Amino acid sequence: MSIEVCNSNQSYIFAALRKQIMNLHEYQGKELLNSFGVNIQRGIVATTPEEAVAAAEKLNANTGTSWWVIKAQVHAGGRGKGGGVKLAKSLDEVKSISNDILGMYLVTPQTSVEGKLVSQVLICEDVYYPGESETSEFYMSVLLNRATGRNMIMYSTEGGMDIESVAENTPHLIFTEEIVPKLGITEEQCIRISTNLGLNGIAFEEMKNFVTSLYKAYDSTDSSLFEINPVLKTSDNKILAVDSKVSIDDNSLFRHKDLAALRDKREEDATEVEAGEYGLNFVKLDGNVGCMVNGAGLAMATMDIIKMAGGNPANFLDVGGTADAKRVEQAFRIILKDKNVKAILVNIFGGIVRCDRVAQGIVDAYNNIGNINIPLIVRLEGTNATEAKKLIDESGLKVESVILLQEAADKVAEILA
Repeated sequence: MSIEVCNSNQSYIFAALRKQIMNLHEYQGKELLNSFGVNIQRGIVATTPEEAVAAAEKLNANTGTSWWVIKAQVHAGGRGKGGGVKLAKSLDEVKSISNDILGMYLVTPQTSVEGKLVSQVLICEDVYYPGESETSEFYMSVLLNRATGRNMIMYSTEGGMDIESVAENTPHLIFTEEIVPKLGITEEQCIRISTNLGLNGIAFEEMKNFVTSLYKAYDSTDSSLFEINPVLKTSDNKILAVDSKVSIDDNSLFRHKDLAALRDKREEDATEVEAGEYGLNFVKLDGNVGCMVNGAGLAMATMDIIKMAGGNPANFLDVGGTADAKRVEQAFRIILKDKNVKAILVNIFGGIVRCDRVAQGIVDAYNNIGNINIPLIVRLEGTNATEAKKLIDESGLKVESVILLQEAADKVAEILA
């Protein structure tokens, strides 16, 4: 079997990228936007039906709204399609709908088949009230254009719809504005956005202000994505964020302690959260071969090898440059929690750390865990690789030690045959 680049690895590349962002709930995203001057649909979060009713009463007193929108707060799009967004026209309906949504496992196109547990709901004011003009819904997002390395604003007249469907069926209705870093968002670009969205009068000026504030919020918080769908022009020509999806760059959280505190670990995979506490970069995947690697690039190559050998990677796991005994042991324990794993491939390059030290860490971890009942293949290359192989071979443990990557691939294929 020859070793070559596998083109079917996009899913785990995206999985690795997913680890670099922290998602916010809708209500958190709206509060963040509002702090930068972005007008939002006002709401109050609740965790019980009684709190929901109290929130509705408070909104009625503060805004005059007599209808309320009940929204499940989970990290997933398409909540309305799964029954997680409903309109209440009385306080009794607020209580009954909140009671139905809280505690449910919400299944959407972006969740697993098991769905996500709803622990809180957002009680929102009704902003689709009648007035002097018709309401209009738009789509708007701020994100990085990876092709040019610049931020861009993507927007469309087709709000309230799946933007992917719009891109596929009516791509001419999607517009973009690329931001020059030195200039930021310009007056000319704001005018062009308002014009392309078909606005005039007060709404035209309101949209210019909305875009300026939205970009300032994105740039100031080191975000990876701001997505507002829909942006609403109300019947009295206000521009509001009715929904929000905010993703913060994980690497920037050290300078945004206030944002880091917003992390809801209930919305994340429990195993990934545990791995993060031990300094492991771990993403669970749907495969049958666990892998433990040092370095993201080598991890990608290792997962290619697993695919080429006829298996599927069960995880992305980068133990980092140290790969000491304690970290290796925790990595093993986390991989072994996945009952679908049929084999484990350890692929370590000893550059910063010597291979014999890593090998000793593997032996110590194996002994601490006890008997590992699935095949373990260890490939160590780099400084003291030969000594490392000897150490593992003489340990008496049920470990297959190899030096060449081709040998590791052959061992995986042999086990899965």
